Amino acid sequence: MSLSGKTVIVTGSNSGIGLGIAREMARAGADVVLNSFTDSDEDHALAEEIAKEFGTDARYIKADMSKGDECRSLIEQAGRCDVLINNAGIQHVAPIDEFPADKWDAIIAINLTSAFHTTAAALPMMRKAGWGRVVNIASAHGLTASPYKSAYIAAKHGIVGLTKTVALETAREPITANAICPGYVLTPIVEKQIPDQMKTHGMSREEVIENVMLSRQPSKEFATVEQMGGTAVFLCSDAAAQITGTTISVDGGWTAL
Repeated sequence: MSLSGKTVIVTGSNSGIGLGIAREMARAGADVVLNSFTDSDEDHALAEEIAKEFGTDARYIKADMSKGDECRSLIEQAGRCDVLINNAGIQHVAPIDEFPADKWDAIIAINLTSAFHTTAAALPMMRKAGWGRVVNIASAHGLTASPYKSAYIAAKHGIVGLTKTVALETAREPITANAICPGYVLTPIVEKQIPDQMKTHGMSREEVIENVMLSRQPSKEFATVEQMGGTAVFLCSDAAAQITGTTISVDGGWTAL
């Protein structure tokens, strides 16, 4: 499908899933706005590379997703938002009784509250344009749970609930809201974890991937950032016009267990 003439804002998009989604949106013809909390030459170069490769407009706008006013300012600075991809997220692992309060606050702010602020700012633009898509990047952990990830799981469950509410509030309009729930996705961060896991468990790369990292992913294959982007592009298509308020799992069967 073509997203020519549409402006897509992707939070947390200078690497990993967010960057993969931004690239697939640009491949579909959309103008894209990249975002993170940094403001380096490399960040702006990413936007320039996307613009050159796909022939669309691409910009980078710095905004700290832990701060509500900056979340809203991101949308305002973009000037237009036809598609909002709430992707920004962080993680911390610890038992609940040892979980640092500041880490809890940061995860809830970045993984959940930021999506409230960006959506609140974007919906009036979508209504004015007469069309819109909200795609929230949740997780398999938005539908199920694991120990030691209380803040992340609470936030991702919250994102799923927020998605449903936005869908109901826009149900009579040409605006949809859905959540993508990835399992393990092969991103640069995940790739860097593999050697450490090999040392920790005394396993080969293949053993670590199958028995440790993908222990809950029945396909025993990572999802890719391109697949995340392709799923997001589909949700912007006419074929998905009546798909709203739901989740799409891209998890190799994780949530089927």
